[in-house]
This record gives sequence, structure tokens and C-alpha cells, in this order.
Amino acid sequence: MAMVNALCIDLEDWYHPELVRGEVRGTPVPQVEESTRPLLDLFDRYQVKASFFIVGEVAERHPGFIQSIFQKGHEIGCHGFSHKPLWELDGSRLKKELERFRDVIESILGKVVIKGFRAPTFSLDHRTQWALKILVELGYQYDASLFPVKLNRLYGVSGAPARPYRISLEELKKEDSQSPLIEFPMSLLSLGRLKVPVSGGFYFRIFPLPFLYWGLRRINQKSPFLFYFHPWEGYPRTPRLRLPLYNRFISYYGIDSAIKKLEFLLQHFRFSRVDHVLGVR
Repeated sequence: MAMVNALCIDLEDWYHPELVRGEVRGTPVPQVEESTRPLLDLFDRYQVKASFFIVGEVAERHPGFIQSIFQKGHEIGCHGFSHKPLWELDGSRLKKELERFRDVIESILGKVVIKGFRAPTFSLDHRTQWALKILVELGYQYDASLFPVKLNRLYGVSGAPARPYRISLEELKKEDSQSPLIEFPMSLLSLGRLKVPVSGGFYFRIFPLPFLYWGLRRINQKSPFLFYFHPWEGYPRTPRLRLPLYNRFISYYGIDSAIKKLEFLLQHFRFSRVDHVLGVR
């Protein structure tokens, strides 16, 4: 039996990413429904359920769409309310965001258990590990925010486990069998001392499919991987802003081929919701 991997969608709009949001002028036109429908159709075709980590303001603006995602059997998780990274918040403001998120989701879906959290911009690191205690306080059972290698100035915790583990609330790199919170970090391909992200985002868009296939198969020899995707990065009509060259490359490279690559993964790997892969009830 092939290993079952976790599939998650960060349900945000094209103007939410960290490299883009400061460059948006005027009032942006939402595209989240148009950009997400091809994903939902793809998941229906392959009979796959995913975890949707939803930005609260997206849910507030598109309640009917959130309802349709939930009715298809996908998991509803939290991606913050405003998509501000944790380093722009403090404990009080994060708690208010999570409480507001809960209230909006319950107004749409009724009483539903939100089990999982994904911090915007993988912003869980040593500066922001205070957030874990707030997640526990508000009843979250797992987090999927940790990027276990430091590749850029924005995010990353080098040396953290790259597989699911019960995370210490005091030290991100440590396992604690008594911790109430499971961490499902981003997956890495280990090539000697080199750690290569291969399971989503820009890293998925830039690498060729044969390398991704080989790398993900290699990860599956030991553990499930977590694959993440943003609707805007598979939508050809995503607006291309005039960003600095590096930011433009990171944000937009490979968008036109991303859905086809994702379909290849659905054909060759088994996927399910994060809560089901972790056995969280």
C-alpha cells in the first residue's frame, strides 16, 4: 500500500503573498473563486480531499464558496485572518485574529472544529514560537507552519525535524511526547548535507517534474510528505505586478505549468487531508 501524503491549499488571493502585498495599488479585484475552481475540479476528478487553510477575510468575502468547499468534504483550517505574518502580530492580536476567524467560519458553516493552523509566510520561527501556546489555548490540534531549513531572510528554522512530530512549546526543534500540538513541517529532500524543499510553492514551480517525482518518492521511503499549493500560482490570469526582478521571479515563475504538474502528482501519489494523515479527530 502506497503511503498517503498530506495535501493542503493556502486559500488566499493573489494580493496576499508577502512579496506582493506591499506593491498593490488601489483596491485589488479578488480572483480567489476563479483561481480555486480548477483545483476543486481536479480534486473531484481524482477523488482527492485536501485541507484548505483559509484566510479569514477571504472567508468573510466569499461565504458561499467556503460552504461549497466544506460540502465537498475538504478540511477547513486557518491561515490567519488578515494574512499578516506572525512577526507583525503579538499574542493579543493573534488571539483576536483566531477568534474572529472562528466566528466567521461558524457564521458560514455552523459549529465546526478547526483543527489545523498554517501561519502566513511560514512565519513560525524562534522569534514567534510564542504563537504555539495560543494555538493550544484555542484548541488547535496541529500546526503546519514550520519551514525546517533557512533559505532566505523571511522564514526558516534550520535543524528542525522535516517530518511530523509533537512539538515542544518551548523549543521548535525539540520533540515532546507530552505536547498537545503536532507539527507537520514542510517536507525536505535530503541529499547529503543539502536540504532541498520540493513539496510546494516556488520550489515546486521551479524544479522539473522528473526531479520532483524522484525526490518525493525518496521522501516517501521514510515518511509522508506535505504538499502545499496556492490557487493564484496555478492561475494564468494572476496579475503580474512590476516587482523587483528577484521578487517577480519568485512570485510568478512557472505559473502557467503549475496545474499540469500538480495533476501529475495526483496521478502518481496518494493524498488526503492533513488531519486524516495525522490521525487527528
